[in-house]
Amino acid sequence: MARGEAVSEVLVRDEAVTALRRARDLADSRYADEIDVDTLAASAGYSRYHFSRLFRRVYGETPGQYLSRRRVERAQQILSSTNLTVTEVCHLVGFTSLGSFSSRFRALVGVGPQEYQRRKVAEGVPPIPGCFLLLAAGLPTADRTTADRTTADRITARVEKQTGQGAP
Repeated sequence: MARGEAVSEVLVRDEAVTALRRARDLADSRYADEIDVDTLAASAGYSRYHFSRLFRRVYGETPGQYLSRRRVERAQQILSSTNLTVTEVCHLVGFTSLGSFSSRFRALVGVGPQEYQRRKVAEGVPPIPGCFLLLAAGLPTADRTTADRTTADRITARVEKQTGQGAP
């Protein structure tokens, strides 16, 4: 390979990594939204299939696995610092199925979400009342299940502020 070809290949790789980071940042900022691989791929400027291959090669997991893991990480923060129900947390972090959420949570954390929350409460850190968080975010408690996704972001930001944890 000629020197010029090697340099251009490095630049292409840098551009690909930049595009993948852009897509990963989108997944991080919109984790609670209904976001799919097509949307992430479009933000990176790749086809769905090429994007998925590159993403896995660079980050070691598929875009869907990454998004799912980030949602579970957010759920851990919320479960450990609030008294929201597992179902409420499931929907706040972007899962649409409680069964899928619980299965993925157990696979990544080692225990189910309810057990995780019980253990955190037993550690002695008093949870922030969920109704307080929902009211502080501007959402009436009677309408919790119809929360728009920006509310989920505001709640997560408040939880992170209260617990002193930044985004993972």
